[in-house]
Amino acid sequence: MDKLSVMHAFRRIVERGSFARAAEDLGVSPALLSREIKLLEESLGSVLLTRTTRSMSLTDAGRLYYDETIGILDAVSKVETRIRDGAGAVRGHLKVNASNSFGQTVIAPILPAFLDACPDLRLTLSLDDRVVDMVEGGFDVSIRIRAVMPDSALVARKIGTVRQRIFAAPAYLERSGIPETPQDIPQHAVIGFLLADHLTDWTLTGPPGTSAIELDPRVRVGNSLVLRDLLIAGQGIGTLPDFLSKEPEARGELVRVLPDWELPAPEIFAVTSSRLGMDARVMAFLEHLRAALHP
Repeated sequence: MDKLSVMHAFRRIVERGSFARAAEDLGVSPALLSREIKLLEESLGSVLLTRTTRSMSLTDAGRLYYDETIGILDAVSKVETRIRDGAGAVRGHLKVNASNSFGQTVIAPILPAFLDACPDLRLTLSLDDRVVDMVEGGFDVSIRIRAVMPDSALVARKIGTVRQRIFAAPAYLERSGIPETPQDIPQHAVIGFLLADHLTDWTLTGPPGTSAIELDPRVRVGNSLVLRDLLIAGQGIGTLPDFLSKEPEARGELVRVLPDWELPAPEIFAVTSSRLGMDARVMAFLEHLRAALHP
């Protein structure tokens, strides 16, 4: 028995003074309403309505049940109204998780405009290069960069694509020589990202096709911002996503190595824990993020 539905029906019967009129309002048969009220009375162990062929009246138990029913149904209606009214409002507390490098180079610059646009919003931004448990951490959305997202109860929506290319500083290439083919890379001082899928194996795609090379990085770091800075300092060759390489390449601090070759392009996913759709807070945040990714 759906108690709220039965409460609603009971209230309508009392206020309309008739099973037939209440049934017409609710779009059901009077017989069905009669059965529902009889089941309700049996579950309560009390008679709520006394009925004759000509009249219907509330018992003392029925009057008590009716009065309490009004309070319960009105409270439920108020809660539903508040939720509906607030569903499109950008307010409350938004908790976002992302990697250190993406958070610092892509998310941080958009925060002033985002916060100005959403003055009633509180924000927690947590940066961690390792994948965190969203449910345990209480995050509303996590930004993850992966070739594919593993199957899980989480919901992943693709919001962008990352280009992954090979870079080195001009000073390093002048000192150590410029690789001419993918097979030349293992002879160089490779700097690898510990959490990358391609730490020791690069699969490069270029005009001739695909080339797979095995590597033993001289230096391995767990933060891609540190990797970028080591490359700029001339310590070796490594791969960087475009959101990290764009500015140092524009300044001439890094140059493309094997410019016709690159690694598979991972995707940027916005991961949420609900299949019911994103709320206004998450949607507003992702709108600002998409604008930064697709200027």
